[in-house]
Order: sequence, then structure tokens, then C-alpha cells
Amino acid sequence: MAYAEGLNILVVDPEESVVLEYKELLGDAGHHVQATTEVALAVEEVKNGRFPLVVLDVSPPVEERLELLAKLRATDSDICVITTTAAPDAATAVRVLKIGALDYLSKPVPPEELQHVVDQAIREKGLLVDLETRLNQVLGERLRALRNGLGLTLKQVANRTGLSVSLISQIELGKSAASLSTLHKLSTALQVKLTYFFETL
Repeated sequence: MAYAEGLNILVVDPEESVVLEYKELLGDAGHHVQATTEVALAVEEVKNGRFPLVVLDVSPPVEERLELLAKLRATDSDICVITTTAAPDAATAVRVLKIGALDYLSKPVPPEELQHVVDQAIREKGLLVDLETRLNQVLGERLRALRNGLGLTLKQVANRTGLSVSLISQIELGKSAASLSTLHKLSTALQVKLTYFFETL
């Protein structure tokens, strides 16, 4: 999935090879990844508020890692934590999820599974806006600014274009994508070039 900008992700894992693997995988997906094998640094990094998502290893010693997970969640209740472990068991999985982790993955984590869970976190937690959503928002803002600048109501624009008031409203709110045909009708009715909607994008 393509995003307007990358997400700041903190990877905390005692295995250097895993840290490098996750850093490369998530970096290639366009995210900004900081990785550390020093578990103690995680809370300080989260306190700085730079990381909305953490990939945290909770392999034994389990109690120490669960305590860290609880500290992370206490430091920032909105933080999204994906946990991994080399020693999966049901009891730990239940505890991890109760503390508030998004997922509990068994190592070695297949690259496509980690990417899928990160994408899921982004969607479910609203951590990033994807490019299509951002484009719809910008087009909607420009249409609304133009219409308001001309002192026109939605109904007046609808009459000029033959489009429904509902569709124009949805486009202005960024909830509907406008086809090129629709944008052409709008630009003609509002007497601007079609390129007005795409300048500086």
C-alpha cells in the first residue's frame, strides 16, 4: 500500500540479525525505522513521542518484556505495539493482548506477514493517510475553496454541472473520488482550468 509519507517505527529486538531484517523490510516499504537491541532504550524513545508504532520482541525473559510492554502502553496509551516471540505460548499471548498489543507473532516472522500486520495497524489505528485518501482530501478542499470564493451554493454548482448535490458534497468532504469527467464538468462550470485541481500535487 502506498502512503503519503512513511511512518516512524521503533523496532526493539535483542537479535541483531532480526533488527537489520525488519529495518530493511519496513524501510523498503517507505517507513522511517529506528531499531535497537537495547530494550531499556524503548521507553525513552516512546516518551519522546516520535514512534506511533513499535515492533517489540517478548521472547523470554517474558516477565521483563511484559513489564516493558506495560510501560510503553502507560507512557503512551495510543501507541500501537506489535509483539514477536521465539517461544510462543497461549498464556503469554493472552497476557500480551490484554496489555494492549495489536498482535502476537511467532518468529521467524515471514516478511509478508509483518508487512500485512503493519498495514493493518496503519488502517485500523489511522496512523497514516494513504495517497488516494490524501488526494481526495486535497481535491475536495480546492473545490470547496473555489465554490465558496465564487459565492456559489452546492445546488448552484449542481445545476451548472448536471451532477448531484450529494456527489459534489461527497467530493468536497474527500469521501468520494472524482473521475476526470466529473472534474472536467466542475472546472468548466467554475471557469478554471482542469489543472487547478492538481497544481503542486
